[in-house]
Amino acid sequence: MSDFNINTHEWYHPAPSIVENAHIRDYEEVYKRAAADPEAFWAERASELHWFTPWEKVLDASNAPFFKWFVGGKTNIAYNALDRHVKTWRKNKLALIWEGEPGDQHTYSYWRLWQETNKFANVLRSMGVRKGDRVTIYMGRVPELVIAMLACAKIGAIHSVVYGGFSEHALADRIEDAQSRVVVTQDASWLRGQIVELKKVVDEAVHRQPIVETVIVFKRTGHGVKMEQGRDYWWHDLMGLPIASPQCETEVMDAEDPLFILYTSGTTGKPKGVLHTHGGYQVYTSTTLKWVFDVNDDDRYWCAADPGWITGHSYIVYAPLILGATGFLYEGAPNHPYPNRWWKMIEYYGISILYTAPTAIRGLMRFGEAWPNRHNLSSLRLLGSVGEPIN
Repeated sequence: MSDFNINTHEWYHPAPSIVENAHIRDYEEVYKRAAADPEAFWAERASELHWFTPWEKVLDASNAPFFKWFVGGKTNIAYNALDRHVKTWRKNKLALIWEGEPGDQHTYSYWRLWQETNKFANVLRSMGVRKGDRVTIYMGRVPELVIAMLACAKIGAIHSVVYGGFSEHALADRIEDAQSRVVVTQDASWLRGQIVELKKVVDEAVHRQPIVETVIVFKRTGHGVKMEQGRDYWWHDLMGLPIASPQCETEVMDAEDPLFILYTSGTTGKPKGVLHTHGGYQVYTSTTLKWVFDVNDDDRYWCAADPGWITGHSYIVYAPLILGATGFLYEGAPNHPYPNRWWKMIEYYGISILYTAPTAIRGLMRFGEAWPNRHNLSSLRLLGSVGEPIN
């Protein structure tokens, strides 16, 4: 860091044209309103979402610091992310654009993503997964990861996504702590042109944790993997069965019902499971994405984080879908096979908002200006930064 002159007190002042069309035109006014009456402020934000039953109390602080939000309210984040959109003009809008590292592409409208989520939710129910059960997800950056998360939320199960770069020991510890009977994974993923084994890691982790009864495997690379009869099932086989109906009733959840467990990295000791709930999480994430990144219906938004971390949960999966936005997901490395991979995709897909980390930008800067200069990046109107000061 000493090589860079960083002044964290510098301010960026956007152009007047940006401010004029932004969701927030006067930040100070919004801040004062929120500070003056926080409950009214967050009630207004929450009213933009669907609630099966309205809340009775916005905030219960009687047992601080164990605050409860939207007490008595009934909702489901999957309903706000998908179900409500398929009843509007957005049902045929692109919800997710995906590109694999080898160059393969898939797109999902809100209608298709809703159907695929319903199908996998029914698969999980057929495996005995019920409200409150934990499901561990250990996958790469593929659309099926998003579908698995949404399917869990839809039926009231609690997903525990584990970053696909973690070892079998780390995975086993998280399976044990969550007491997951079901694990969703894939044969392998692509990174820098190489196959990254995932199913093999799951096999080793499950050997340590016999609590696991079912492993569902998405076939990504197609290379040979060991499948244990009676425990392991191919994703595509299950999704082709009559049980995988594209219609699935959404579980009505209390605002304080658990949505997911996400574990800390464990750098300062044993990883700690952090619990997020349906109600408060959906309100906060959708509000911050809408206001901080000024997401509009005509934007194509790309958060280049990994879904295995909280940034990915919030700003790859849930918040963009709640807002009815079009998100982009990329599987592989930013400089494979050439240093212009990101710039090429931004141009090709017309990405208008990129959310990444300064480390990633610095990594691409070392290849020089020639690579981005080869591409028309005029669609890109906003660059978001996370994790450290940008320079």
